[in-house]
Amino acid sequence: MGHVIPDNKSIWIWLTMVYGIGRVRSKEVLEEVKIDHMKKVKDITEEEQKTILDKLKTLTLENDLKREVWANIKRLKEIKSYRGMRHNVWLPTRGQNTRKNARTAKKLGGRARVRPILK
Repeated sequence: MGHVIPDNKSIWIWLTMVYGIGRVRSKEVLEEVKIDHMKKVKDITEEEQKTILDKLKTLTLENDLKREVWANIKRLKEIKSYRGMRHNVWLPTRGQNTRKNARTAKKLGGRARVRPILK
């Protein structure tokens, strides 16, 4: 998958380094291929490694997942939904408070971008 595998980590922790796999999904993948999740990376055989990679190929991960997320955001912007407009002005899109919070989002978007649309 293009990641360097550290030998001393557990296999389920290493799987979380792949974009699109969290703790729960990594344990689910390991349960499906019947590998102990506490096993170290250095103790895994070639056959087990191939079964894990075959399972990961069925999932949408890394660049494909990022492309899909950006396509969804672009669609929201094009149809001019509320969430799409919030994405356009770099404000939180999930109903968070912006009076005292969201300073980072406001800085990233720049004050000049935020002001004209909100007036």
